[in-house]
Amino acid sequence: MAPGRVTIFAKGNLDVHDTLHSLRVGGAVVWNGINEVLRERLPGTVARVRHETWSRSDALLEVDGRVPPALAGRRLALGPYPLESQFSRAIFETPADACVLSIQPDVTTYLFRHRREGFPLLAYGWEGWAAPDRQWLRDEFEPGRMLDPEASMRGLAAIAERLRARSEAPILVYNLSSVVPGDSVHCYAGLDETLAARIRRFNVALVDLSYRTGISIVDVDAVVARGGADRLKLDALHLNAEGCRLVAEEAVRVMDDLGVFRR
Repeated sequence: MAPGRVTIFAKGNLDVHDTLHSLRVGGAVVWNGINEVLRERLPGTVARVRHETWSRSDALLEVDGRVPPALAGRRLALGPYPLESQFSRAIFETPADACVLSIQPDVTTYLFRHRREGFPLLAYGWEGWAAPDRQWLRDEFEPGRMLDPEASMRGLAAIAERLRARSEAPILVYNLSSVVPGDSVHCYAGLDETLAARIRRFNVALVDLSYRTGISIVDVDAVVARGGADRLKLDALHLNAEGCRLVAEEAVRVMDDLGVFRR
């Protein structure tokens, strides 16, 4: 490793990508990632961010790095979740100075399961697929269920164990801001679980996981609360450039505390 250069493997969705790698709005880069923070706080230090999307913690534990034969040759409009990323094991095989994950996929994503082979698929945007692909999905897959916090934490704990079996690199996990724009609920009797309530349950479970396993939390919820959700959030899950900067600063603080930039 060159002096002052670190590699960060970020396995997550737009929350980790936009804060650590870059945020684009209308094709223009409005936040250029963690290196903007490093240039100011730790001159001479450069981070290479390798980012992959993922579908969910339980799915990551199941994949073997190969796209299943049942999907071979099928060109699905999966947007930011290509098959190569969904079935990748690169995070377990790529040398890195820090690994960054997020609870966002476990909170928000449901998967389909192949009826015969049982593998998971994030069928992103399937409602807009061509009719033959939608019919194929209905014929070949059955819809799964959302994860509960307990299942999510079991998955994250197992991922951390696998990562530590091959590396001493610190493991950081983003939580989520629990402020949902437009949410004005004050009585929950008779309601299904709201997104804000679901996020809070996962955030609390992640604290317990940190107690048990020693993973570090990038506390997005606290960062957004201190800065003001109305000022920093574009919607329930996405931050603007200022929000990305503040979360990147927190990620750098945590990594520096863990010695990532002195390894």
